[in-house]
Amino acid sequence: MCQIVFNIPDEVLFDTKMNHEQANQFARRAVALCYYTQSGVSIGYCSQIAGMTEEEFIKYLGQNHISIFRFDDQEEFLEEVENA
Repeated sequence: MCQIVFNIPDEVLFDTKMNHEQANQFARRAVALCYYTQSGVSIGYCSQIAGMTEEEFIKYLGQNHISIFRFDDQEEFLEEVENA
């Protein structure tokens, strides 16, 4: 497993009223969200990055207005609706 370390200025933590653990959690979730939306990394891997269960990560996606359903076009979407 890869570990990435970067520095966040203390002023940012002060301005956001975050402690180190909260900033770490925020960064992990942000990275997982970007991997999911921009790189197509699976929910399973992204939930591990975020330090959440898959269910928690799916809820987190919803809170950020990101759907777990991906369709290439309207026709594909309508076909899935008909099959449901």
